[in-house]
Amino acid sequence: MAKLVYDKNGRLLFTKEMKKEYTLLIPQMLPIHFAMLEKCLKLHGYSCETLTSNHRGIVDTGLKYVHNDTCYPALLVIGQFIEAVNSGEYDKNKVALLITQTGGGCRASNYIHLLRRALKKAELDFVPVISLNLSGLEKNPGFTLSIKMIRQFIYAIMYGDILMLLINQCRPYEKHKGSTDALAKRWEDRLVGEFRLPGKLSYREMVKNFKRIVADFSSIERMGEPKVRVGIVGEIYIKYSPLGNNNLEAFLLSEGAEPVVPGLIDFLIFKINNRDVDVDLYGGSRLKKTVVGIFQRYAEKCQKAMIEAIKKNPDFRAPSPFSSIRELAKDYLGPGNKMGEGWLLTGEMLELIHEGTNNIICTQPFGCLPNHIVGKGMIRRLKDDYPESNIVAIDYDPGATKINQENRIKLMLANAKRKPSIAADTAIPSGREYEKQHIG
Repeated sequence: MAKLVYDKNGRLLFTKEMKKEYTLLIPQMLPIHFAMLEKCLKLHGYSCETLTSNHRGIVDTGLKYVHNDTCYPALLVIGQFIEAVNSGEYDKNKVALLITQTGGGCRASNYIHLLRRALKKAELDFVPVISLNLSGLEKNPGFTLSIKMIRQFIYAIMYGDILMLLINQCRPYEKHKGSTDALAKRWEDRLVGEFRLPGKLSYREMVKNFKRIVADFSSIERMGEPKVRVGIVGEIYIKYSPLGNNNLEAFLLSEGAEPVVPGLIDFLIFKINNRDVDVDLYGGSRLKKTVVGIFQRYAEKCQKAMIEAIKKNPDFRAPSPFSSIRELAKDYLGPGNKMGEGWLLTGEMLELIHEGTNNIICTQPFGCLPNHIVGKGMIRRLKDDYPESNIVAIDYDPGATKINQENRIKLMLANAKRKPSIAADTAIPSGREYEKQHIG
């Protein structure tokens, strides 16, 4: 068994010996994306597993080992980790926990310390915790990010986004139930398989795959009238995670709606762009600004290729590029408003409204103050400017019942069916323009 090694500050390290023996446990957030990221890690010699457990016991475990004033996403992730380690499915002495850190001021950077405290309280402090970050926050000798691995992660995010977007536009209308998910699984396996082949990990190959993916999904037989489209925004974990939002996408499908979920690439570009904004607002290295600018331009180039591939097929709606979302949000929030999801959350609601998805669920987890400001706090302003918008904030916390959440969503859907739909290609007037057109 690998020897436990600590750094000078007493932090338990994940060593090279552990890489050979340990299984990395990863909390679930985006089912498609994380399945691909897990396979990427396996290509580099890591044994890992994404946790898919989804039951009330996770919340109870989180409440037991985390202060109840802690934000709900942190409580869920920590509860899921401890519940998994104690489940008997793994050797407790040969597992490590992998979580992301963004480098910002929110839970994604800070709850790694809450996790270690919870592990100590649960007498599991011999379990290493690994930080997956691009900011140099924590380093481990047994876990390193190579340039090749980072490129694979970016491509996995891009492929995950296009698959998620097309799945949500096909699944509500598929003639043969399960055909959409089956096609997505085939593509998921094929794409990750290509990562190991020489010459396949390139921008040119990614563009080709975008076109092939769109063509394949276009061949899925669909039927039925257009359904009410419902956008999902909010804090990043609760927005995407079935555990966090009580299987929100599945519920919307069961209610005859079409879920519309913004891609992860916008959040990635947002985080890169924040480094650039820091230099503009507070000063700093011009070299840093140049480097992050190169990363941002490459990520936006990849996003543009995905959007163009979708736009060429009239069967599907393409998302807006990051630059357009930033332009939409600039009259509402400044670029320095970047804690949590920052101005991007408001921008995503504006993007949805402008592309015709005026019914929006804003997922609000307990304890996420920035999210309440740029999410719930902006709803009245958006409704004033866009009278046809139908936005509801849904609270997610340990005491919120699924029934109450679903009843509020049903009320929103009832309102959506009473209002005239807005075509995706119709320009949405601002509040002042609306007054001129309809009031005089």
